[in-house]
Amino acid sequence: MTPARRFVTMTGLIMQGYAFYALFSHSLIWPIMWPGGKALYVGVWLLYMPGYFITNIMLTSEFVRKTQLESDVIAAQQIQRTLQPDRIEPVSGYRFESYYKPFRDVGGDYFDVIDLGDNRTLLALADVSGKGMPAALLASNIQALVRSIADTEPDLPALAGRINRHLSRYTPRERFATAMFVVLNSDSGQLTYVNAGHNPAMICGSGPARSLEPTGLPVGLFPVAEYEARAAVMNPGDILLVFTDGLPDSVPGDSPEGRLRDAMTADPASSLANLKRLVDPGLNQDDITILLVKRLDL
Repeated sequence: MTPARRFVTMTGLIMQGYAFYALFSHSLIWPIMWPGGKALYVGVWLLYMPGYFITNIMLTSEFVRKTQLESDVIAAQQIQRTLQPDRIEPVSGYRFESYYKPFRDVGGDYFDVIDLGDNRTLLALADVSGKGMPAALLASNIQALVRSIADTEPDLPALAGRINRHLSRYTPRERFATAMFVVLNSDSGQLTYVNAGHNPAMICGSGPARSLEPTGLPVGLFPVAEYEARAAVMNPGDILLVFTDGLPDSVPGDSPEGRLRDAMTADPASSLANLKRLVDPGLNQDDITILLVKRLDL
């Protein structure tokens, strides 16, 4: 409710309250006992009824406004569900699993799995600064950018650079996103990635755990930014975990990343369920997105 609407509503409530006061004190102007008799009741009626109508009109309009907002939020939820892949196309020799839980009705996390052809798959995940509707709008913008650029720009540093320039130019300065772009070659298990200021993804399984550290700044933070592509390899039995910071922030303990690694390797067949069990609802203050890729032992 705007300040002007609050002021008008409070005026109506005060008029009604003063009418009740005058009725019980038998005085319109305290401490003077004036007027009396029928004039008092006429004065009370003239105070109460305008206040009653003012209050009800303002509250009714606010109810209608909130109902419209709720309808808009429901529509936004439906649209956002179409932006997240409800079914990931299978890739021979790999198993994909995902989990998305917005903190509010709509969230600012985005993830996608895109078939690039030639046995290559693009994994894209982004975490927009802020929460709620503004973050969700920017997340949908990033989704559209990734989808439109990925078909024509297979080079990950160039893709990240184009997204960064677009967001820097067309979004408010305080809005930016951390992002992770990974191209998986399903034949060799080779990963090529760009980490734009995002939480390091993890590869667990054979040998010590490996982290895909940041290789550039978040997209949309500065108009000019450089991004470096790096490589890693998924061996048979390895699991790749890409996630947003809502996951480790919701895990209790001094070493949430260590607990995430343990959850992935304790029972690889139930890695996603194990990760979800780590989330403490009392600590959860952000959107949570998990993308798991396991290279199967064939």
